[in-house]
Amino acid sequence: MGVLQAMLGAAVLLVLITALLLLVRRNSIPRTGPLSLLVVAGSGGHTTEMLRLLGSLSLSYSPRHYIFADSDKMSEDKIRSFEQNRAETFSNFQFTLNRIPRCREVQQSWSSSILTTLYSVLYSFPLTFRLKPDLILCNGPGTCVPVCISALLLDILALRKVIIVYVESICRVETLSLAGKILYYFSDYFIVQWPALKEKYPKSVYLGRIV
Repeated sequence: MGVLQAMLGAAVLLVLITALLLLVRRNSIPRTGPLSLLVVAGSGGHTTEMLRLLGSLSLSYSPRHYIFADSDKMSEDKIRSFEQNRAETFSNFQFTLNRIPRCREVQQSWSSSILTTLYSVLYSFPLTFRLKPDLILCNGPGTCVPVCISALLLDILALRKVIIVYVESICRVETLSLAGKILYYFSDYFIVQWPALKEKYPKSVYLGRIV
């Protein structure tokens, strides 16, 4: 089991390294030093899956900036615990915690969620610009949509190019999440964990189970 986890972690690391090379090529500037990583966390199992994925990454991805919904106390607690445990091994590792308005609450109407999503985008844009990530890593919570839209706006306005890596949740076997359906068309790398999704969405990258 440990060997399998190491192989899967290496596969994800290869994708992120490829994303870094793409970023270097687009900027036409040699890249040295750490890579600033923005991680979008979500309620439920999304944060648990994301932290498992982050556990396989090296110190090259630093600092790590976490973004989660302002009402998502559970994700905040999990992230703090994860980083505290990591600090016991890597004492010089840096991370930040950042909150944004939730774009859609449970049982909120779709019509009103349009307005709350727009508000979340307006809130996320200056935050994303201030954090200046090189890479965004997300895995399906609705919170990732306004953050990724903000990153796209930075690119459109020629303020900063941010590579978006989307990893669909392991729970999604045959259909994509709503966030996945949206970001499939805008992400630089779209990773799925089931072969059925690869068949339906040819742009995606199938690496098997990675979390």
